[in-house]
Amino acid sequence: MKSYFVSDVHLGLKVGDPADRELRFVSFLQSLPQDAEAVYLLGDIWDFWYEYRDVVPKGYVRVFAALTALMDRGVKVYFFQGNHDVWTYRYFEELGMTRLVQPYVVELGGRRFCLGHGDGLGPVPVGYRILRGVFHSRVTQTLFSLLHPWLAFRFGNGWSKNNRLSHEQEYEFRGADEPLYRFAEEFASANAVDCFVFGHYHADVRMNLACGAEFHVMKDWISSSPYICFDSETGEVSHRNFSGIMTSGGSFQNSEK
Repeated sequence: MKSYFVSDVHLGLKVGDPADRELRFVSFLQSLPQDAEAVYLLGDIWDFWYEYRDVVPKGYVRVFAALTALMDRGVKVYFFQGNHDVWTYRYFEELGMTRLVQPYVVELGGRRFCLGHGDGLGPVPVGYRILRGVFHSRVTQTLFSLLHPWLAFRFGNGWSKNNRLSHEQEYEFRGADEPLYRFAEEFASANAVDCFVFGHYHADVRMNLACGAEFHVMKDWISSSPYICFDSETGEVSHRNFSGIMTSGGSFQNSEK
């Protein structure tokens, strides 16, 4: 059985080709083979998400249909809140998905994985920690809910877009100097973990910690379609890129590399 990890699709972000990005993600979900056991959505799947008690963002029908189809055939779908889609409350669970809280440790195929989006883990700057606390505050969420959806979504989408556009250059992961790496080193020393998998940094990282544990970070889906696959039979954790090809019959063939 295989487990799949995806992060930072940023659906709805008006950068690049949003329609193409959504189509690639739907095609990826539709292409997962019959031996797929679980899909882990590691945060920032949406560039901005806010759900009111009776209102959720419009669109993404094909995304939810693809996720529901996976769950209908027995594939488990788990999700983490990222720093862009932190304001999810009940809707995803109502669809059948399971929310997890980072850092989450799970045993897959005899190996122990530590999973999460990656934001806020380790000795991050105080300013970011305060900002993260504001967005996670029930008071902030309640005040935001008082805004009319027309205004709330324009403000939220504008904030998310400006945040992304302020980091147009590809991020260079600094290895042992990164807060996330330092978190993993400390966490591994106190917990038996074989492999760490995160997103958030928009960088392709494949390293080994001093203790020997694997350390993986995934890029975003802005210009490519990266994901990680774990094969419980071989014990291999592999970085892959999805390239869906539409066939004449309307289905997608998965060309991986």
